[in-house]
Amino acid sequence: MGFLKDTVADVRQVKDGWRWGRRPQVPRSAEPFVPPASQNVYPNDWSRTPAAMLAREVVQKVGLEPVFRSQVRVRAEGLDVLDRVAGPVIFAANHASHLDTPLILLSLPDAWRRRTAVAAAADYFFDTWWRAVGSSLVFNTMPIDRRGGSLSTTPGEVLADGWSLVIFPEGTRSKDGWMRTFRMGAAYLAVEHGVPVVPVAHRGTFAAMPKGAAWPTRGRPQLTIRYGEPLAPADGESVRDFARRVRGAVARLLDEDQTDWYSSLLRAASDATPDPAGPDVAQWRRVWESTQAPDADPGRIRAWR
Repeated sequence: MGFLKDTVADVRQVKDGWRWGRRPQVPRSAEPFVPPASQNVYPNDWSRTPAAMLAREVVQKVGLEPVFRSQVRVRAEGLDVLDRVAGPVIFAANHASHLDTPLILLSLPDAWRRRTAVAAAADYFFDTWWRAVGSSLVFNTMPIDRRGGSLSTTPGEVLADGWSLVIFPEGTRSKDGWMRTFRMGAAYLAVEHGVPVVPVAHRGTFAAMPKGAAWPTRGRPQLTIRYGEPLAPADGESVRDFARRVRGAVARLLDEDQTDWYSSLLRAASDATPDPAGPDVAQWRRVWESTQAPDADPGRIRAWR
């Protein structure tokens, strides 16, 4: 009986240690780290050539803008700040929806829109050739590396060529409509290349088309967008401090949109601007509060579906 038990135990031990299939002998935790192979991002320098600019003008004015205006209503404020600054600039905006990019581009004066590129995640908008071509042609996107790929053109080169850049410092769309942590990419580019940052705040895009939705909700929801005074890095100001100042400017614009210009300035002066990250409450309440856009119909908000 004991012999049988020992035999069964030996067989089980051999089974557990046998290299079934291609199982490695070395535990995965002990294997040396091998970085993933670097991938080249689809080159899209062609999207800023005169021919591409002409094609994009037709696509945006004849195709994109009529469709966009038929689905949403837009109120733009503060565009006069662009009369007091020479390009290129970095437009730093909050990010809550795929509507953000057309909202910003189509609200800009034509002369600015034609010379503005949009920084887009390379791993999302440039993962397939057709998505890369489409976004480059329609929105003049340029890839921003998030996963170790190689870029054919850097944001600094685009700025040096006289193109303004739209950058969403949060890095991705908000899941609940509230602002996420600002990364320091926009601030770094501004400090490194001596380019002013124009803060941009918009409201209503999450209620109209939250993350996961493929089309704006019915009823032409109201979107608002505000442009703030250009910000320039002070002498000796660190990238981190400047990024914090840019975020504060966007937060003040959001406060202004919900209240009024003078009250928002008073709160900003006393460091009492409401936190754009939203209340520390349950997820459903955060979504509910962020979907209270002007003239929105709660019964038609897709975030609740």
